[in-house]
Amino acid sequence: MSSSKITSVFSSIATELGIFSLLHSPRDTKLLCLQRFIRLFAYGASMLILALYLSSLGTSDARIGLFMTLTLLGDVIISFLLTLVADSLGRRRILMLGAGLMTVSGVVFALSDHYWILVIASIVGVISPSGNEIGPFRAIEESTLAHLTPKDIRSDIFAWYTLMGSAGTAIGTITCGWLVQALLSGGWSDVRAYRAVFGIYAVLGLVKLGLSVMLSENCEPEPPKQEYQEVVEMDDADARSLLSDSEEEEADPSSRNDPIQKETQPDRMSQKAQQETPSKKSTFSAFSSISPQSRSTLIKLCLLFAVDSGASGLVPPTWITYFFTRKFNLPEGQLGTLFFVTSIVAAVGTLAASSIARRIGLIKTMVLTHLPSSIFLALIPLPPQAWLAMTFLILRHSMSSMDQAPRQAFLSSAVLPNERTAVMGIVNVVKTLSQSVGPVGTGALAGVGKFWIAFLIAGAMKAGYDLGLLKMFLGFRGREGEEVGKRGRGQERGQA
Repeated sequence: MSSSKITSVFSSIATELGIFSLLHSPRDTKLLCLQRFIRLFAYGASMLILALYLSSLGTSDARIGLFMTLTLLGDVIISFLLTLVADSLGRRRILMLGAGLMTVSGVVFALSDHYWILVIASIVGVISPSGNEIGPFRAIEESTLAHLTPKDIRSDIFAWYTLMGSAGTAIGTITCGWLVQALLSGGWSDVRAYRAVFGIYAVLGLVKLGLSVMLSENCEPEPPKQEYQEVVEMDDADARSLLSDSEEEEADPSSRNDPIQKETQPDRMSQKAQQETPSKKSTFSAFSSISPQSRSTLIKLCLLFAVDSGASGLVPPTWITYFFTRKFNLPEGQLGTLFFVTSIVAAVGTLAASSIARRIGLIKTMVLTHLPSSIFLALIPLPPQAWLAMTFLILRHSMSSMDQAPRQAFLSSAVLPNERTAVMGIVNVVKTLSQSVGPVGTGALAGVGKFWIAFLIAGAMKAGYDLGLLKMFLGFRGREGEEVGKRGRGQERGQA
């Protein structure tokens, strides 16, 4: 094979995997992906030992489940408030604030053993009971990525964004697992070894803070600035028009009695007032500013995502690590390796999803990849052999993340661009709220030796989500082109 053909083959592979899309993306896009890697590294490390740490402090299974639920419920409030004000206060400032809180929570977990102090730290700070995204980070970053990325390569960028998270989780879990096992072999107590991990967690929060500081102003939303400029242009045009009318009125006094002329000026003033309204909106009216069509889509998606996230809350990775420890007595090093493998196969599946989505569409990709993973999830607790249960877990993760990039690409195109941050924030709040219900139930089941029931219920719920998504949104058309058309017509009126 000639060198030109080899180059062509590698070029085609790179295109299919979205490598060129990432390489040619702005610096801010790369920084956001790197931030997600650092954050998920920390989440993966803490997820592996969170339940074990609480158990080593003498916490019962039921209270461990309550801890996770309270953390997720508190996160709902924090995430909703921060994502709601992110576009007005500045996305970069909110990301920096979140990174600072992440550092504080790591320090508290490394120093305290009081149950309620740890609960408060996990709520106000950022501790992930599931090892997945919590806090305001994801909604803000995804909205920013959609803003920075053209529509035709957005699926590629979201795929790499998801991949960086999966890679971070993988490296975090295996690093934490073998580090804890090495410390235990060196004579450290369980509690002291687990606290060392949370000390590393705090340091990673500082690294993320530094990356947030490096982001440029391009990450901030443009629509408010454009709306303001259009209002100014329209105001100037109205002023010139009214001035011209006034001059005509002086030249022709009879026009003062013209009813048509009298009606025109109030109409113009009314139009002016309507145009100024967006610039005077309160930050907290962001939800009400979502268009009716987008609200209808948002309600349907929230209902579906609530079912899916409720299922995820029943069997988050933290509980799964606890399940394998309790049933098969796996040490931390093997647990870390197991979840390293699951994260790696999830990352590979994420890249494949982008290529599949270009061929069969976003919705079909989401359903056809997620449905088999739901079945494997229900099978995990059934075999008595550890290797078979681990095989089902790996098979489940090989497909469970393949719907993430298509889902975020679909969500970003299903609403208007200036609605994305609010919509994604609301979706994340609904998902977190739904997920928070599960840990308490699983803790109660684990306390009476019925842990396996949680897996069966979760698998059935996720399968229902997949079928509902296919029925409601197959053939759905996005709204991004509609917004472009509106903006283009507005520019034409301004030029005229």
